[in-house]
Amino acid sequence: MTGRICGTGSFIPEYCMDNEEFSGMVDTSDAWIRERTGIVRRHIARAETVAFMAAEAGKRALENAAVEVAKLELIIVATFSAEAVLPSVACEVQKEIGAKKAVCFDINAACTGFLFAYQTAQAYIAAGIYRKILLIGAEKLSSRVDWTDRGTCILFGDGAGAVVLKAEGGELLPMCAYSDGESSKALTCREPELTIKMDGRRVFEFAVRRVPEAIAEVLEKSQLKKEDIRFFLLHQANERIVAAVAKRLSVEAERFPMNLSEYGNTSAASIPILLDELNRSGRLRRGNHLILAGFGAGLSWGASLIKW
Repeated sequence: MTGRICGTGSFIPEYCMDNEEFSGMVDTSDAWIRERTGIVRRHIARAETVAFMAAEAGKRALENAAVEVAKLELIIVATFSAEAVLPSVACEVQKEIGAKKAVCFDINAACTGFLFAYQTAQAYIAAGIYRKILLIGAEKLSSRVDWTDRGTCILFGDGAGAVVLKAEGGELLPMCAYSDGESSKALTCREPELTIKMDGRRVFEFAVRRVPEAIAEVLEKSQLKKEDIRFFLLHQANERIVAAVAKRLSVEAERFPMNLSEYGNTSAASIPILLDELNRSGRLRRGNHLILAGFGAGLSWGASLIKW
């Protein structure tokens, strides 16, 4: 058995913060931010909690999938920015949407979180344990940044994205995942501040090396060529990273869609938000092959082949 994505959804907070607002906070400018990241604005949650955003995205995905909430068997939420250590955000989502029969848990793998959640869900389906699964990536990164640190505060935004996976016949499609704890200090969020600290150069070099390797591995396992892939959906960390990966793979930039300019880096939410935008804009067709690729804290990275 394998899981097919049969619905997508997303939630973006209404409040929008553009680059100009940072010029009064840190030593930066709109031009400086755009040139180095590709980001123009990001959306910031105010009263919205991680659980609220996750539930809203989940409801929209269920509606898009035409799946009854009562038939959900598992809810996985990828996040590292929840307001509470306990209970899990997934349990809060279960309560909010009324999925009383669903097992619930969270995954904390930061920007790789949604990819790892997707791979976990596929393993459950392949094992015959669950047939209908709601996957959500949701982050409130505005609560995890040091607003005096120019290197990080300009990068991040808030939001949530979700997909519904439904079991169907067929083989599990190729995927890969890796972690490197020896490099964990490159990207952290530790007590007492619990704010994001990042060695930007090291993360950039890691991403542009490891992500193409992961994509190449998935292509080799699937016996597909780069030309067979409709879109490569990367974690939306930085425009330069996405462009560098496309260049290393010798794939035209148009097949690496980006929404960084509008949302910034939304960590675990970035891939499902992008997927929802592509789905609702009609850019995906049944039978299209896609590759999802995530990378982030851990350090961690990986890729998965999807057949739409």
